[in-house]
Amino acid sequence: MPRSRFAVLLCTALLLVGVADLRAQEKTGFLDKVYREGDGDARYIVFVPKTYTGEKEYPVILFLHGAGETGTDGKRQAAVGLGKAIRNKKGDFPFIVVFPQSQKRTWRAGSGDAKRALAILEVVQKSYKTDKKRVYLTGLSMGGFGTWSLAAAYPDRWAAIAPVCGGGDPKSAGKIKDIPTWNFHGDADKAVNVKLSRAMIAAIKKAGGNPRYDEYPGVGHNSWDRAYGNAELYTWFLKHSTK
Repeated sequence: MPRSRFAVLLCTALLLVGVADLRAQEKTGFLDKVYREGDGDARYIVFVPKTYTGEKEYPVILFLHGAGETGTDGKRQAAVGLGKAIRNKKGDFPFIVVFPQSQKRTWRAGSGDAKRALAILEVVQKSYKTDKKRVYLTGLSMGGFGTWSLAAAYPDRWAAIAPVCGGGDPKSAGKIKDIPTWNFHGDADKAVNVKLSRAMIAAIKKAGGNPRYDEYPGVGHNSWDRAYGNAELYTWFLKHSTK
């Protein structure tokens, strides 16, 4: 074979390999998605681990952002909290993560934003090979309130929950008590009083539950960087599954 022809074939092969690698990369990482609904489209993000091939089931985390990330740009919700922690993490993150975006500044169960978040979660579960017994719920600030609210509304849906600097209704403790719970809050939080987390933990314990609670001395509202930066949280998640 002439040397020039061999060189052309070699370049073509390398180009095809490069294109294949690029396509593989486009299918993992933080992916921009659009949820189609009757009153308009909603942008969201899905994080897919680089090891995902569709051959094995992956656990799923639904992340609810804080009030500051409310909007329709489809980007802000993955820039802070869990999204930031994933980007800072060395090595692979072994969860598929769903990042919906609130448009009306609420994650309260029954609200349009909460219903859309759950609908998006279902779309992701159908689109990827996921472990239906390992679906986790977490959120910060407004998302922490949403975590408590959605946990009480759908207690059988979550393998474990991790509310961060939020608050819930202590009267709902009986519905949440059997869900593995790890709550985080800073005791110097001036935006969401730490008493709200303390009240939820006390109520769950009184109802017969055994929640974990980390309260950070001297930490203000941003307790999420420390919470989501804790590698043990993700190991703890994976220890739990629904029946």
